[in-house]
Amino acid sequence: MTETLSGRRVEIAWPDLGITVAAELDDRNPALADALWEALPYQSLQGHALVAGSHLYHVAPIPSLLHLPASHRFDRREAPDGTVFCSALQHLGIKYGTLTEPMLASPVGQVRPEDLAALIEAGRAVWDSVYSTKKPVLVEVRKAGTGGGHRIPHLTAADPDANRLIHDVYAETERIWLSEPAELADLHRGWIPSGAGSFETVLPTLLFVNGETRPLGYATYGGLVRGVVADMPMDSLRQMARLLVGIPAEFLGYCGLEKLWDFTQRFQSCLDHLDRDDFLAVVSQMALYVNCLGGWNLHLFPWDTGDHLRQQRPAEVSQPS
Repeated sequence: MTETLSGRRVEIAWPDLGITVAAELDDRNPALADALWEALPYQSLQGHALVAGSHLYHVAPIPSLLHLPASHRFDRREAPDGTVFCSALQHLGIKYGTLTEPMLASPVGQVRPEDLAALIEAGRAVWDSVYSTKKPVLVEVRKAGTGGGHRIPHLTAADPDANRLIHDVYAETERIWLSEPAELADLHRGWIPSGAGSFETVLPTLLFVNGETRPLGYATYGGLVRGVVADMPMDSLRQMARLLVGIPAEFLGYCGLEKLWDFTQRFQSCLDHLDRDDFLAVVSQMALYVNCLGGWNLHLFPWDTGDHLRQQRPAEVSQPS
């Protein structure tokens, strides 16, 4: 029996930083709060917003976040600091200061006021990790007063080929969830066996890999999951899968993500045999894997390469003579 929302407190800890904050789940989006509560405990790579401002987020190993309905949404810029969100991008996010991006978000809880100073400290340390030092910061989310832990959901399918694919995707996701993927690490160090990168450059390839990986997880696989749950016809889902996953995955394979390309080809080869349940299981497991790759790519990307470029405010822009 699911526990009531009243009194459901979670702890969000960053052991490497020696920081833990507590948050109370509430009833604004009970389906999302239930999914989070039932998935605890878990660990993940902690990320930080790179465009929106003072916002922490990480990939949560909760496939249902991709499609569960949100009954209460509002512009997260207007949320109080310490608001905890669950996102259809498969993220758990926490606002800790000013945000600039106008995005509707789904709140599930609130960090205790007495922990806000610690939350800000964690946010600044994670920004330093993502932007410059590249030393990973792991986060653990657990029920308050309980032990931590880590688990990745392992889905199943009736079709033998699909079930083998799901198992292999699960095993690879488990392998890279808390440790940088070797192929991405090699790419960011300039080791690109295919030679991708015109005239031996590396940064453009890194940029294109980031630009393809994020929408492949967020929009393509996340969109396919939502399409299945919304009862989109299977013929249409198969056609959308053929149209949307192949080209970016083949390019990413050329850039070094060969496992992703192999998984994609196996998905396409069994596509016609999948019923609705098996299709949902495959795309849900693939979404988690691709979103994990995306999280690591955002962490490894050399953002400080452009440190000399800073925004100019209107008052700072010199007037033409």
